[in-house]
Order: sequence, then structure tokens, then C-alpha cells
Amino acid sequence: MKALLALTLALCPLLLHAKEGAVECGNLIYAGTKTSRCFSDEFLSTVQQKTSIATERRFKPVKLASEELFKMPFVIMTGEGDFTLTGDEREHLKKYLENGGFLLASASCSNEAWDGAFQREVKRLFGNDCLKDIPMDHEIFRTIFTVKDLKLAKSSGESRLRGVFRDGKIVVVYSNDGLNDTSHTEGCCCCGGNEIQNSMEINANILAYALLH
Repeated sequence: MKALLALTLALCPLLLHAKEGAVECGNLIYAGTKTSRCFSDEFLSTVQQKTSIATERRFKPVKLASEELFKMPFVIMTGEGDFTLTGDEREHLKKYLENGGFLLASASCSNEAWDGAFQREVKRLFGNDCLKDIPMDHEIFRTIFTVKDLKLAKSSGESRLRGVFRDGKIVVVYSNDGLNDTSHTEGCCCCGGNEIQNSMEINANILAYALLH
């Protein structure tokens, strides 16, 4: 209950830009026209239902190189295939993450080319050792739901989340397995790779964490 009360009181300053008091979450457009087409927004409604935070029910498309990026406290980034960010996109992403913004990223269908490209781009911004494993006892796994494991849909193994930490706070959460929650997205699947089964609960926790810190 303390965490849920804090969600009402301790909102990120960037929320002041949200339309009519509701939290807007962006779907990044990057490297030209790349963007997510299969990342479920179900967790946005879940956060609103489980807490006192008002959220927009749908992602808002936002170009990584645009100034509009800085009006949103939380953005997602996913896709398939190799990509390279432009200089302006790198500059904006670094500034965004160092000034209160939060990025949730996931390789669609466990796509290896996208995984490699994303890790390469993040390391260009924050160094080769910037992505750290997030331990399962971290508070990000209990902000709304208590998440004890990250079970994969297509194997008996478990996944892990990695993060970029700045001044003790996570500003990027990344999974090379799917966090897309395709079960709540029409016309999408993760047939080419794996997916974390409890993605919706994890994504809701991540959004709550982002707004609390």
C-alpha cells in the first residue's frame, strides 16, 4: 500500500507536460522510420486500474530526434533488424535519459540483429559496461505486482532484465527476449523468438518505477 500511495504523490516532474494530467508514453520512431508495431499498451490501462495514476490508453508516436521527446516521461523502443541512430538521435536520447526520461526497450521476437544494434548504440552513449543485470530483489519487481521470476514462453529457462543505472536509478530497462506482451496485441505474435510470459505485469511495474524515481 505504501508503494501505491507513493505513486500518487511522487510523480516525475516531466508529468507536468502530460495532456490533461494523464501520463503520456511514447512509441519511438528512430533510424528513419523504424518503430514498434507489436508492443502491447495493455500495461498502461493496468497501471491506471491498480493505482491512482491517470494514463493515456495508447502510445503516442514520437520521433527520437524531435523536441517532443522531452514532453514524455516514458518511452518504448523495439523492433527487428539492424539499425544505426543518427547523431541527433543519439544526442537526444542521452540528454533525455540524463534529465528524467525513461526507456523500456525489447528486441521483438528475440531478434539478434536488433539486439546487437541496440546494445551497440547504448554503449556508444554510456560505455561498454553500461548494461547491468537487474537482480530479482530490486524494487522494480514489486512496485505493483510481485514478480518472482521471468519465465519464457517457449523454453523451460528464465530470462533476465538488464538496465542502465544513473546516480543509483535505472533509466533504461532492456530485454533481449520479448517484453512485447503480444497476447494483448491483435495480429502480432512472437513466432520467431521467445517472449517473457508475465510481460504485462513487468511492464506495469517498470512504468510505476519510472514515475516514482
